[in-house]
Amino acid sequence: MIHTNLKKKFSCCVLVFLLFAVICVWKEKKKGSYYDSFKLQTKEFQVLKSLGKLAMGSDSQSVSSSSTQDPHRGRQALGSLRDIPKAKPEAFFQVWNKDSSSKNLIPRLQKIWKNYLSMNKYKVSYKGPGPGIKFSAEALRCHLRDHVNVSMVEATDFPFNTSEWEGYLPKDNIRTKAGPWGRCAVVSSAGSLKSSQLGREIDDHDAVLRFNGAPTANFQQDVGTKTTIRLMNSQLVTTEKRFLKDSLYNEGILIVWDPSVYHSDIPKWYQNPDYNFFNNYKSYRKLHPDQPFYILKPQMPWELWDILQEISPEEIQPNPPSSGMLDRISGSAVQSLLEQCWPGALSLDFLHTSSYRLWSAPVPAVPLPS
Repeated sequence: MIHTNLKKKFSCCVLVFLLFAVICVWKEKKKGSYYDSFKLQTKEFQVLKSLGKLAMGSDSQSVSSSSTQDPHRGRQALGSLRDIPKAKPEAFFQVWNKDSSSKNLIPRLQKIWKNYLSMNKYKVSYKGPGPGIKFSAEALRCHLRDHVNVSMVEATDFPFNTSEWEGYLPKDNIRTKAGPWGRCAVVSSAGSLKSSQLGREIDDHDAVLRFNGAPTANFQQDVGTKTTIRLMNSQLVTTEKRFLKDSLYNEGILIVWDPSVYHSDIPKWYQNPDYNFFNNYKSYRKLHPDQPFYILKPQMPWELWDILQEISPEEIQPNPPSSGMLDRISGSAVQSLLEQCWPGALSLDFLHTSSYRLWSAPVPAVPLPS
């Protein structure tokens, strides 16, 4: 009798487990085979890599055996191997390209993307041209220069002209503190910079622009030590406990920006900031009164967003560009931020997040709007 009960319990457990497994498999199949090709290509890449190692091993063995029998012939074989140019590693698969869109996403991610669009936290109501307007690289730089006004909050702007803010904002215009420079390096915060050995090349530039809390200590060989301008978001200034104490922020010109409701003016933004960083800003200014620390006008990120929406093939998320996007996408906006690099400058170098090398973009000697 006892054995019969145990068998029944065991059979029930097995059935429950099988039912659970069937449900899991069904859910995975329902998600689609989005990652199947990725996994297949990764396996193929590993197989090719293993074959390459085997081929190299067989070559070295054949060279060693031939050199033992005929030293002169062995030296010739080694020389021929050294003369073979090293093949550059090529991407085996491409995750995204210029023709990609939300249609490439699996249904589950498409639903998430649509939810992001419908949230519209910043009350965006874009009525400009596009989407999908095409520009050449040079025309886009000029378009950014003409429509993105990179300027700082000044002591004459309300409510920063009240007694509450007296003495906190820098007296000097940022244009008097920045430049003139010949070559500027825009350094991203990407992990791919590790082991890049680009530190010396970065520091050789006249000015170096960094973002948020990107560290330099313990990474000098890869990212350098020089910091001329550090662009930070208000979240960091508000929530980062080490902001007031960490020496990382004590070098160069600091600029903080905070998202506003779509195209709000300064008084409306001040009443409802995304992060209320003002108290920490004042505290930092008291600790470091001689260090230039500016507040970016809230209109600028949305002016940039308008252009991103104009040139994008479809609707983009109604969120202001992040500090990283200012770096990676809005090259000319960063040039405007470092506008002393514009007139007659040699180059503005961007550090790619996907590779370990710098590339230079010639900066045209075009006067900036006043």
